[in-house]
Amino acid sequence: MNHTKTNRLETTICLATFMTSLVVVRRMEEADWTRLRNDERALTAVIEFLSAFTLFLMILTAFMSLAQLEMGSNDTEIDQVDQAVVSGLDRLTSSSGWFVPSDGGEGFDHANSTKDWHVQSASALEKGRVQTGLMENNQLDMERVSALSNVTLASFSQGLGLDEDLTAFLRISIHASHDESRIGLNLFEGGADLNSARMASTASSTVRAGSELILITLEVHDANRGNENLILTEVMARPISGGPEWIEVYNDNAFATSLYGWSFNTSSGSTSNEVLLQQGVISGQSVALFTGSLTTQEQGNASQMFDLGQYGLLGTGSMNLLDDGAGTVELRFTRPGQINPVTYAKAEWGGKTGLLMNLNQVIVWEGGSTMSSSSWSVQSNSTPGDVFLEPSNAS
Repeated sequence: MNHTKTNRLETTICLATFMTSLVVVRRMEEADWTRLRNDERALTAVIEFLSAFTLFLMILTAFMSLAQLEMGSNDTEIDQVDQAVVSGLDRLTSSSGWFVPSDGGEGFDHANSTKDWHVQSASALEKGRVQTGLMENNQLDMERVSALSNVTLASFSQGLGLDEDLTAFLRISIHASHDESRIGLNLFEGGADLNSARMASTASSTVRAGSELILITLEVHDANRGNENLILTEVMARPISGGPEWIEVYNDNAFATSLYGWSFNTSSGSTSNEVLLQQGVISGQSVALFTGSLTTQEQGNASQMFDLGQYGLLGTGSMNLLDDGAGTVELRFTRPGQINPVTYAKAEWGGKTGLLMNLNQVIVWEGGSTMSSSSWSVQSNSTPGDVFLEPSNAS
């Protein structure tokens, strides 16, 4: 009886153990499936994350490439030029500007500073400090645009806050107008030659002038600030009635040109004479006369006149310093830091040139190379102060 109970107990224990094992195995299988499903979900999540991250990198790369195109390379010097052109354009288009006159010495007369820089002479502007703001009452002031011709490129660049190794080129044109024939018309265009620049940046702004929209484009670059655009155009060597000898020069840039560093050399036979100019300004796209006498010189349409009689280069009355029969007048420029001047124009008459002048005749430049005698002709009617040339906006 006890033996039977024992067997039954053992059987019950074995059956319970077996059932427990089945439950454990089933739970283990369920756990394995759960882990597998979790692993699949985790793998899916990882794949989705990597895909999204890859897409993000692609978008970021495209954005950086676009930004690179818009802003240029990550170069400190170029960044400085970019900042300079934006700042310079803002100074042109956000105010009327200002002028601080010279105190007659090395300093400036701040007590007499004024916003009316545009009514100052070219000589006063060169000696003082000027910022050429172009706006008045939130509109482009055409008087200020016209007055840019009295500002040298060096003064213009300095007023924009450009570093000494930077310079500018400015273009002002009509962008929109009720008169379609005026669209694209240049109101001003001048500055330094961009061809020799190593780096450059451009900025534009549209402003209103009456019913028209005006586009102002400023280029800032690291080319030379030198404005070497003076042209020798006419020479009077044989005046009548005791008149003065004179030389006519045209400034072929929209900005004014300082005469500092320019010189005249006259020669005839074995004699020569030279004068190095230390001061003076020729307004943009205008004519200057260099004469033996300011008091008796006919000015015509010349914007400036300069006395070379005081240096013994040009004569007046009975004092003839230019040779009537044969001679040469050269216009030269000595660049900063250099000793030897460069000849930019030469007027030669007599001798083998075939250009023989009689009394009161002049030798006139006809276009082409100013160094070639074939570009000159002898004319009977002198036109001091009048040059019949199309402005080239040379820079």
